[in-house]
Amino acid sequence: MSPADILHVAHQALFGAIAAAGFGVLFNFAPRDLVRCAGLGAGALTVRTLCQEIGWTLEAATFFAALMTATLVWLPRPEFRQASNLLALAGCIAMVPGAYFERAVLGFLALTSQEQDVAGAALGEPLIALLRVIFILGAMGTGLAIPPQFLKRRRAPE
Repeated sequence: MSPADILHVAHQALFGAIAAAGFGVLFNFAPRDLVRCAGLGAGALTVRTLCQEIGWTLEAATFFAALMTATLVWLPRPEFRQASNLLALAGCIAMVPGAYFERAVLGFLALTSQEQDVAGAALGEPLIALLRVIFILGAMGTGLAIPPQFLKRRRAPE
């Protein structure tokens, strides 16, 4: 890895930490949990960036980063806790594809100001952006949902 690549990964980690801690504040997490949010956000964006550097698609990299984040949250304490789910979500929230969603919304709004025959040809780009948003959110949700199912302890029948 070149120094520029290392700087790029560090940049992603720093802003992932800031975003995750900010969402932790919005979710009213305790101060000790804000530090965990920041660490998880930094880790999630680091994993996603490294996966993209080796050639993975954004959707696959997001899935793997969410899977690793949820595993890190659930592995130490596998009993079911709602706080674990929220902590993992706050760590991954920085990976929400805002730029693609913005492209989709603005593209669809631009369609309303065009003639009908021109609008059909211009539908492709916003539709592709919206599909990417859906696939990325689906990958993130799936990655967050898998570890709790495998790692939580099942209660013995009484």
